[in-house]
Amino acid sequence: MGIIGKILFIVLLILTSAFFSMAEISLAGARKIKLQLLVDEGNANAQKVLDLQSNPGNFFTTVQIGVNIVAILAGIVGNDVFTPVLLEIVGNQTLAFLISFTCVTGSFIEFADLIPKRLAMVYPEKTAVSLVNPMMFTIKLLTPIVWIFSSVADLVFKIFNTPHSREDMITHEDIFALVDAGAEAGVVHTREHHLIENVFELEQRWVSSAMTTRDEIIYFTLEETEDSIKAKIAEYPHSKFLVCESDIDSIYGYVDSKDILPRILKGELSGLQDIKEITIRNILIIPNTLTLSDMLDRFNEAREDFAVILNEYAHVVGIITLNDVISTLMGDVVYPMQDEYIIKRGEGSWLIDGVTAVEDVKKALEIEYFPEEDSYETIAGFMMYMLKSIPKKGALIEYENYSFEVVDVDNFKIDQLLVMKKEPVILPSPEDEN
Repeated sequence: MGIIGKILFIVLLILTSAFFSMAEISLAGARKIKLQLLVDEGNANAQKVLDLQSNPGNFFTTVQIGVNIVAILAGIVGNDVFTPVLLEIVGNQTLAFLISFTCVTGSFIEFADLIPKRLAMVYPEKTAVSLVNPMMFTIKLLTPIVWIFSSVADLVFKIFNTPHSREDMITHEDIFALVDAGAEAGVVHTREHHLIENVFELEQRWVSSAMTTRDEIIYFTLEETEDSIKAKIAEYPHSKFLVCESDIDSIYGYVDSKDILPRILKGELSGLQDIKEITIRNILIIPNTLTLSDMLDRFNEAREDFAVILNEYAHVVGIITLNDVISTLMGDVVYPMQDEYIIKRGEGSWLIDGVTAVEDVKKALEIEYFPEEDSYETIAGFMMYMLKSIPKKGALIEYENYSFEVVDVDNFKIDQLLVMKKEPVILPSPEDEN
């Protein structure tokens, strides 16, 4: 074989090696979601790539066989391809061989490995879809050899109890990472980012984080006077009111303001006894162990937008409406700068209501987690957990570079906390001391 023939053969080997390199990297890097979108658009090759990803054993065996065959042939033919020509120029056999070896090896590294792999990493799905048919033909062509090597590899995997294929299960963390990357790139807007985060928080937040608590519920009793009802509606213009027989735990139903107001205005009301027919008895009652996502499902199933929350002792702990859930979902989107429970006083200082949900505090302070946070629901519960007692005014704890101080207590209930971010302590260097 003359030098021209050797050069053409080396070029062919480089192209073959580049093919295997691009096929290997593109299959490994192709994202299942994007491939599925191509399948939905009718791309048959994308489905072939997905099938290879599900069972990649024969594919990678073929790649390795091809790469090694190319390497052996390159070693036989290529190392001294330029040696005769260079020998006449430099006049030294060893030096001519080293220069020839360096040129051929460098060409393989650059054009058969580095550049193809980088291209495949930039366009993994496009490359995989383009090369899948030639690769499948190569797999069939090398079937006997592939079967032998794949069988040995499968045996090794079986001995060590190792899975043969990767799991493509998408987790919440994966989606959050994609959304964060999209926000940083400007593809996902800030409001969209907050909305997506809030959607996934519905699975983690209990109904108690969005409910109106027991001590804040405005309710009517069956013996309530007309003046009392008028005063409550005037002071607390809610759309719905809980109706109880005698106390808050003896639930009778609920009444809609739009049904009770006309009666008050027309003078038809004399206590609540006379309007029992407009009191809705089929009230939705749920346990306090549901998440907000579960709550949405219950509202949808019952076609209701108002529910009473009970604890394990059948005591009323709160009420929740569909609007409460939607406000939790849309709060950062519709009112990004308003939060009635968390007030930022200045740089590194917050005034927080004790009933504020832990999830909201984590987001405001950028704290990843609180200790044993499944044991409580509010920041007041966090303080009680950490102090192991009923907190008094001035009680202070430190956690995650923050200090939490109780500044207001009302009848054993924590009304407000002052949260301060501690400045990092910078120790003087030996040079400064000298």
